[in-house]
Amino acid sequence: MTPLETANTPPAKNLTASCAAHPTPDTDPDDTHPIHGCRAEPASPFERVRFIMVEPSHPGNVGAAARAIKTMGFGSLYLVAPRLADVTHRQEAIALASGANDVLAAARVVPTLAQALAPVSLAFALTARARELGPPACDIRQAATRGNRHLHDEADGQIAVVLGTERSGLTNDDIAQCQYICHIPANPDYSSLNVAQALQLAAWEFRYALAIDDALPLLPTTHGHAPIGASPASNHEVHDLLAHWERALIATGFLDPAHPKKLMPRMRHLFMRSALSHDEADMLRGVCTAMIHCAGSPGKDA
Repeated sequence: MTPLETANTPPAKNLTASCAAHPTPDTDPDDTHPIHGCRAEPASPFERVRFIMVEPSHPGNVGAAARAIKTMGFGSLYLVAPRLADVTHRQEAIALASGANDVLAAARVVPTLAQALAPVSLAFALTARARELGPPACDIRQAATRGNRHLHDEADGQIAVVLGTERSGLTNDDIAQCQYICHIPANPDYSSLNVAQALQLAAWEFRYALAIDDALPLLPTTHGHAPIGASPASNHEVHDLLAHWERALIATGFLDPAHPKKLMPRMRHLFMRSALSHDEADMLRGVCTAMIHCAGSPGKDA
């Protein structure tokens, strides 16, 4: 770095103590600060989760994986020794990424799983088969809970979800490089999931765990701009609706005004309990008008 660069470069934020100015062969270039050569601590737990596909062979699955990752708020995809070196540029991958082209374009291609896992402190090997030897097993929801806790307890911790080939999954050596074996509790008689589908389920579970802990919204929002008609109907509107409703019931012969019994009090309880909106009250008033018209008593709709 020249003296001019030193003078004009603002101080780097969120740098860890370790420096990668002389990275080892297993150092992940994505984890070094572009100017200072020191490891930069990601800004959020979502940025400290990576999804690793080992030896993917189908470009479509890679594109679908990028889409699955982006829809859940993640952005880090690693491809270990893909069958096609230009897999991220294949038309099928781009088509199935369906708008997640930024994640697809940023996908890192590395020769070994060890390199993809180099900065990771907690890795989950996703597999459908039970293993007699290897790391302890957990289901995908338990994995998400453990991963969430790890990201919040360890300021510089990183986690990974590792998926195997479409044909045969992960090898024993692949699994031995992870801290946990992870299962998706699928139908035991047919548990074969497409690799991109499995990644989507894993990404959703990890997002849900992080969202709960970080109090992120779980439902879509209108950002406070609800339609005017969606606001609650006033008591006056409900009272007018009930009067209109009573006239309609009389017009159709459903209500005998000489022997009303408890019909209208029950209707009142129903409408009050329903917490009608302006639009819903207006809609029911329209139903009343139609009922009276069909009953041949238009003069009573006053």
